[in-house]
Amino acid sequence: MCFSAEADLVTGIVVGAVGIEALRHVRKPHQIALATTPVLFALHEIDESFVWWGLHGQVSWQIEHAAIYIFLAVAFILPFWVPFAMLGVETRIHRRQLMRAFLAVGTVTSVLLLVAVVRGPVGASIDGSHIAYTADISYADILVVLYVIATCGACLVASNQWLVLLGLANLGAVIALGWITFTGFTSLWCAWAALTSIAIAIYLRRSGRPLASSSRVFGTSA
Repeated sequence: MCFSAEADLVTGIVVGAVGIEALRHVRKPHQIALATTPVLFALHEIDESFVWWGLHGQVSWQIEHAAIYIFLAVAFILPFWVPFAMLGVETRIHRRQLMRAFLAVGTVTSVLLLVAVVRGPVGASIDGSHIAYTADISYADILVVLYVIATCGACLVASNQWLVLLGLANLGAVIALGWITFTGFTSLWCAWAALTSIAIAIYLRRSGRPLASSSRVFGTSA
């Protein structure tokens, strides 16, 4: 996130409250993954506060390093998580098939990125008003493209217009942030993603329906 640890902390608290609101409107089991996403973003932003504090020497090196690993791990799981969550709330068969394709792309992307994090080394430094993260990633340019395809594409093929608008907004943010800064893309993109939690909460509020009388397997078509 931009500016400071305090900005990340406040963002995390606000997004966490949005996440609780989103969870309150879960009416079907297959909505849980999408509703949990704002909580994931909230924890992500709070975690980055510890990266800031570590870079300023306010917490131990061990805490700073752990926070860097956690931040990158959460950021790199999103190519899998977003299509997975979107697949859960999509009911139209042909669109679900498209989302499965994005989920496959996202799964491969997340696995490759997470392997790079586990292997290390990883690092972070303050670059102006944001944090620049580093990791030893092979074919990084290709993986960035696949990252965007998986996270934005799953929204763009949704049957719900609100989720399509969310995908368009995310794609616009990717283009803008990539043009503004490359080194700070990971931090700023994740901050933007956290703010989209409001749109997720609104979607769940609008689509709220009584629980079905029979249990369903997560992700099955309605």
